[in-house]
Amino acid sequence: MPDIHYVCLSDMHLGAQNSLLTNLKTASSDIDHSAPSPLLVKLIDCLNSLIGLNADQNFKPTLILNGDILEFALAEDNDAVMCFEGLIDLIVPQDGKGLFDRIIFNPGNHDHHLWETARETQYANFLSEDPIAKWGSTKIPTPWHVTELFGFPEKLLSSYFLTSFIRRRSDLKQSKRTIETAYPNLGLKRDDGKKIVVFHHGHFTEDMYLLMSTLRTMLFPQNPNLPEDIWGWEEENFAWIDFFWSTLGRSGDVGKGVGSVYEKLQDDKQVKILLAHLAAGLADKFKIPLMPGSIEAKLIDSALGPLVDKVRSLERTKPGVKLSDESEKGLWRYMEGPLKRQIKRELKSEDVPSDVSFVFGHTHKPFEQDMNFDGYPGWVHVYNSGGWVVDTVNRQYLHGGAVVLIDENLNTATLRMYNEHDSLQEYNVEVSEANHPGDEPGPFFTEIEKRVGEKREL
Repeated sequence: MPDIHYVCLSDMHLGAQNSLLTNLKTASSDIDHSAPSPLLVKLIDCLNSLIGLNADQNFKPTLILNGDILEFALAEDNDAVMCFEGLIDLIVPQDGKGLFDRIIFNPGNHDHHLWETARETQYANFLSEDPIAKWGSTKIPTPWHVTELFGFPEKLLSSYFLTSFIRRRSDLKQSKRTIETAYPNLGLKRDDGKKIVVFHHGHFTEDMYLLMSTLRTMLFPQNPNLPEDIWGWEEENFAWIDFFWSTLGRSGDVGKGVGSVYEKLQDDKQVKILLAHLAAGLADKFKIPLMPGSIEAKLIDSALGPLVDKVRSLERTKPGVKLSDESEKGLWRYMEGPLKRQIKRELKSEDVPSDVSFVFGHTHKPFEQDMNFDGYPGWVHVYNSGGWVVDTVNRQYLHGGAVVLIDENLNTATLRMYNEHDSLQEYNVEVSEANHPGDEPGPFFTEIEKRVGEKREL
């Protein structure tokens, strides 16, 4: 009987006021840190029940947190980490009987700064050692920007920030438990090398997160292409991602204003007002000689408009399709470009394994689908784990949250926990897998569907 060996969650946005997993005070938008969100408690109870049906009761799965777990773009550090502490208290109770053996963090754009702290800490520790004994030279090597794709289980980094934080709890202070980090891709491979599962938060499927690379091609057109490797993608764009999506919202009163800007980007009228105010202010502050202020403001407005449109056109703001044409092209570009190169290089093979699953989130629109990418010998099983925030008062029926489950043979199934609906009766947990119409359901899917069915009857 297949057992649950890996559990993947993403886009919890802990600390965000619009996250279903952030506990708010009654009839208030203030965060209540005294207890975890009731929905978060129920989610972990559900996982506990399903994992409790594993045949091997001595085995504890690995939890993979696939990005945007903590909300650092629109929440203060203390709010985000205290909500994360609520999650830790649920999965690592004080009785010592933790639900998971390991916790691996693969940061997204909203918690990208956790990757920066992890890599800089490791780099500092690396440089503090004897350089001649370590790498045979006194020359300092360049900082690295990614982890090995198949670094699990031996070659992951420790998240200095999160590990230090959870160890403030008295019973964990002397423990060896760490929050491990991979970025931006985490791969699992079967012993025979013929089957792999790759996790990526999903931000690199959108052009907005490659803005610095785009500017580079505009300023230096003699080199118009994106870097070939994922190292280059991150090296060129990490500062932009970290600033705009993971630190800007924490800039005191400015950060609070940025939060309101994000909200106004959902409304066409508010966007026009916002741009007009910004353009007029910049025109007044930085006057161009011999140019009337009104004309100058219009020029600035027209220049800012395309950038704002880029931010507004992010995938999660397109509720009508599970994956827009633009994001689908971005997904193809990522799969057929840097990810494929990384797979081949680390497996030391000219070919990609025949059985590949790809798990991402970021869009907040869960789905399961087989896709046919160039250079992959078989259909790739693509899973999106959705998200746990409600962006608008109007229902967005494709938005929802899912949990991705993986067994010991790297078979995959998802628990679709919810999609936004109009009535309570329409909120049902569903089990899904990526396959073709007419295919027989896989054994792991069948097992999880059976377990969910048994729990529904209780």
